[in-house]
Amino acid sequence: MLPLQSFKEYIDHHSLVDKGERILLAVSGGRDSVLMVHLFKQAGYQFGIAHCNFRLRAEESQRDEQFVISLAASLEVPCYVTHFDTKAYAAAQKISTQMAARDLRYRWFEKIRQEEGYVKIGIAHHQGDVIETVLLNLTRGTGIAGLHGIQPQKELLIRPLLFLSAQDIHQLIISNQIDFVEDSSNSSTAYARNKIRLTVVPVLRELNPNLEQTFQHNIRRFAETELVLQQVVAQLRTDICEVKSDGIYLSLEKVKALHPQRLLLFEILREYSFTENVVDEMLSSLTKQSGTSFYSSGYRLTVDREFLILTEKDDESAVRSNIMIHPADTLIEFDHQQLRISYSDTVFFENDNSKAFIDADLLIFPLVLRSWQDGDRFMPLGMSNYKKLSDFFVDQKIPLPNKEAVPILINGNGDIVWLAGLRQDNRYKVTATTKKVAIFEQKFIIDE
Repeated sequence: MLPLQSFKEYIDHHSLVDKGERILLAVSGGRDSVLMVHLFKQAGYQFGIAHCNFRLRAEESQRDEQFVISLAASLEVPCYVTHFDTKAYAAAQKISTQMAARDLRYRWFEKIRQEEGYVKIGIAHHQGDVIETVLLNLTRGTGIAGLHGIQPQKELLIRPLLFLSAQDIHQLIISNQIDFVEDSSNSSTAYARNKIRLTVVPVLRELNPNLEQTFQHNIRRFAETELVLQQVVAQLRTDICEVKSDGIYLSLEKVKALHPQRLLLFEILREYSFTENVVDEMLSSLTKQSGTSFYSSGYRLTVDREFLILTEKDDESAVRSNIMIHPADTLIEFDHQQLRISYSDTVFFENDNSKAFIDADLLIFPLVLRSWQDGDRFMPLGMSNYKKLSDFFVDQKIPLPNKEAVPILINGNGDIVWLAGLRQDNRYKVTATTKKVAIFEQKFIIDE
């Protein structure tokens, strides 16, 4: 007999399936997913079956597909089948075959779920999968979240077999004479998960015959510890972080006072995909000169004088490099800005940082508009000495994320003519000998 009572109690305890909900079950044809199908059928839940043919095992893949189609027909439930060129996708995305298969199947499961009106997707993970996941995470490096392994539900994915061990499933399949197909790749140690399942877990089970139960207890403790940590981190974010129009500002003084500093800063920044190694480098730079930036896949964090400034990485936000300006040009557009260019035979000057009044006879075309670069220097208006742009930005108290958005106007001889919106160069100012004035005006384009 199947453990229907325990199955239903586990589902109810974790609120995995509500009455009347249709569940899409991911079925490979192996013993785990086949047992899940039979449990759902005998328990009276509404469900359909989804099967992926990854075209990785030739005739064996075709055998698995036909088995699943026949299983669905025998149980009189809907069946959805798709085929993937998994190796081609893996090569195109430059990822492993296993990762490619994972991406493809979950994307397709969600597509079928939406199109066919299913509420959730059922995956046949069991306690052994949880152990393997925790061990893999420990091997690769993980935070507390990686120690609780696979959870019964994550968003619309449910795992209703987590109350069973691999041995439980094997015995149920045998005692109930349930047919299934065996994936020959499961016996290969070429994959990291298989290597842990076939070589590591058996040794651990020799040391502790109750390995699954021990891991379940530990996982529960880890999950509870993570909950406490999340509450602490949520409060710290409120205390340390200030959301401004140009980014999120973290008080440097309060970051330095964190204890344990490394753990808490990593958890604060984890949602922005910063790795532990990057956080380590970040902490070592807190007492050094400001201006250092650190990157995740989508964000940049800059160490400023009083803050860590978090901004989204946006390649379009910086001035494009080497925009050429020719004598006939009157309007240059770049990143929601315009540079308007005009000339006047009447010599005049306005005290307006959004405009530069340049002695036109000193210009050598083509001019270049670009972002600042290390080593840039100019002679600020009113001064007779050169100043590095990096020092000038510090004096003006401009955070590094904003510096790269400052358009720099470069003369044909390499001299900086104007830091748009900030200061023009003293060497190119209008004087008593000026005959013609070139007027450069910075305008911001406001999206409607």
